[in-house]
Amino acid sequence: MEKQDNSFKIIHPNAAGIDVGSRSHMVAVDQLKENVREFGIYTKDHEELIIYLYAQGIMTIAMESTGSYWQTLFSALQAAGFEVLLVPGTQTKNVKGRKTDVVDCMWIQKLHSLGLLSGSLLLSDTFQQLRTYYYHRSHLVEQSARYSSKMQKSLRLMNVRLDVAIRDITGESGMAVIEAILSGVRDPERLASLVSTRVKRSRQEITDALHGWWRDELLFELQACLEFYKLYEHKIKECDQVIEELLTKFAPKRDVSEIEQKQLNANKKRRDKHAPSFNLSHLAFNYFNTDLFAINGISYNTVLCLLTNMGHDLNKFPTAKSFACWLGLVPNNKISGGRIISNRTASGKNYIAKSLRHAANSIGNQKDHELTPFFKRIAFRKGRIAAIIATARKLAIIIWNMIIKQAPYNRELVETNSARQKTLKIKQIEKKISALGLSKEELEKMFLKSSLPAV
Repeated sequence: MEKQDNSFKIIHPNAAGIDVGSRSHMVAVDQLKENVREFGIYTKDHEELIIYLYAQGIMTIAMESTGSYWQTLFSALQAAGFEVLLVPGTQTKNVKGRKTDVVDCMWIQKLHSLGLLSGSLLLSDTFQQLRTYYYHRSHLVEQSARYSSKMQKSLRLMNVRLDVAIRDITGESGMAVIEAILSGVRDPERLASLVSTRVKRSRQEITDALHGWWRDELLFELQACLEFYKLYEHKIKECDQVIEELLTKFAPKRDVSEIEQKQLNANKKRRDKHAPSFNLSHLAFNYFNTDLFAINGISYNTVLCLLTNMGHDLNKFPTAKSFACWLGLVPNNKISGGRIISNRTASGKNYIAKSLRHAANSIGNQKDHELTPFFKRIAFRKGRIAAIIATARKLAIIIWNMIIKQAPYNRELVETNSARQKTLKIKQIEKKISALGLSKEELEKMFLKSSLPAV
């Protein structure tokens, strides 16, 4: 009887494994420890590494890294003509008790040679550049909001309640009052005269709110925070200009019809404070060939995040489920013994998922949104956090179908699904009532109690 061969077949004979570190990179070209070499992190070290891989006849490379240490080496290896895979640590976990850099890179090389590793999704060079600008813009917005809060705190400690008198202290009226205070104006009535007449508060209430106790150290802090705030706001505008230029440069050349133009104008959203200063709706329509602003709850920041972090590369996802899984918005089921022992969503920092969760949270606060019944149904069963994640996943599915399948957003279909769920709930309640055998008098008594106002 012929013996069956159960050994793994070598898929990539000319494979190397690299364990990327912050101070050095460990490289394995086979399963011999003496052949493992350590290279530095400088450009000359990268050049030596490339020469070494050429000499060993390497054609494909798998890299495992955390953080951003892999990026420069990855680009250098790709430019040298190698096929490079970036793999997450979850695919290269080794046996416990044998954790060393030498063993790790050899294990990566072995897995890659057997064809057991799959590379992470990497964006094209264009969208990697756009994503870098978006990350920088997000940092500038966070810093601007931080100094706005510090200005509000400085005023509050002097009992100048500008935040109570007007809604936004960094608006036109608020900035006029702050600059007047820093220029030496202390009269509350004179400060109140700088507030726009469109503010709903009465003149007397605004005057009372601007009567405070002036302290030199807090005025000094207020002056510094104002300068930083103006600087960050200026840098945000500069960043918007660069993003607009790049998006316009790489946008597909297409003409917008009159019907599409009317649709874009009809779906105008209320602009947030830090919404992009350029015409994002038209640029997004040119890239996606659909109007994402037709979805209620989708903000300018959500569309900008999707456009700069994904763009055309959304086509790399074959299904909507794979897109939602990549975002980390689906349960990460761990099954043992035939039952689920854990179903938490995968951890990770994904800016698109974060923006979709913000959109989902705003949908949960609305009363007339078509997805609000779905949000409330999940929130009642599993809590608000689970409802935010589930609604964000539903938004991701809708967006994928709109972009890939060119299916316009159908609000009536979403409402029909909600109505169908309501009908199913009513049938379930009817079954429970019939199983309990409640009489007409008992039902009337129950509804009467539920309709009575709470004491």
